[in-house]
Amino acid sequence: MQSRRLGAQGADVSALGIGAMSFAEFYGPTTDENSYAIMDAAMEAGVTHIDTSNVYGMGRSETAIGAFLKSRGTAARDHFVIATKAGISKDADGNRCFDNSPGHFEAELDKSLERLGVECVDLFYMHRYQAERPIEEVTEALAALVRKGKTKSIGLSEIAPSTLRRAAAVHPIAAVQSEYSLATRAPELGLLQACAELGTAFVAFSPVGRSFLTDDPIPAVRVAELGFLKVNPRFQQPNYDYNIAATDKFRTLAAEMGMPAASLAIAWTMKKGGHVLPIPGTRSTAHFAELVQGTNVSLSDSDIARIEQVLPVGWAHGDRYNAGQWVGLERYC
Repeated sequence: MQSRRLGAQGADVSALGIGAMSFAEFYGPTTDENSYAIMDAAMEAGVTHIDTSNVYGMGRSETAIGAFLKSRGTAARDHFVIATKAGISKDADGNRCFDNSPGHFEAELDKSLERLGVECVDLFYMHRYQAERPIEEVTEALAALVRKGKTKSIGLSEIAPSTLRRAAAVHPIAAVQSEYSLATRAPELGLLQACAELGTAFVAFSPVGRSFLTDDPIPAVRVAELGFLKVNPRFQQPNYDYNIAATDKFRTLAAEMGMPAASLAIAWTMKKGGHVLPIPGTRSTAHFAELVQGTNVSLSDSDIARIEQVLPVGWAHGDRYNAGQWVGLERYC
């Protein structure tokens, strides 16, 4: 497994990571034992980077990771580079809100450390930006947790390039996390470039397009069972059918190139920069093997041209989020 770096001064990690939202049933039912099987497969494949959050299953993802580390002992803890996040909260009426205060960050990180069973995480992100707070103030709150020894580095999620530059003037930002794939290319309009300029890793979540860029897209009948996807524009009709038809061509191309579609999607993402680290999620060890396979694929410029001819910029039908899902994310172009 090739390695990449979490920031200019950060840890070396596997080029592929695990997005552990899937450990919390975001994309369908799972069990802790199934999550353990993914982590066992990761250890065998040399995948070291694992990404979670305090809100994934309201702590369930972190609890599963912590139980796995405890059951596998020191070797597992030493193997994984752990990232988690905080910043999403609820107001007095139970409505979703964002809290980037020092008190919230530290209290939530303390709970995460307890669930994970560790004294320090390798990377701690601001999950969503509370826009009324200056990013300099938010960055200082995160940096304080580095000085306290509770995280080794800090990151930001779903922010604009201009916000990243302001934050980096306060403290090194090891990673920025945002959705990026053949289906979602907005980061190419400034964010990928800003990360490269500042020595910040770009951590790409949903690199297989929430299943559209695989050989087994989530079927329409299951979409209605999934809270996030059933209201997501790309999974609503008629967009869903259009997107399946568009990605059928990608699946055909992947087969012609001798690999699963998910492998090709990962290989494409990694080709976009040595600082790009995809973190797909999965509940299947077979699918995980396809994702790992993508890290061993070396694409030529002509391969990239073929892929982008099949799925050119802007091919996807529907926005990546609905109006409610966009709240808390910075749009910058």
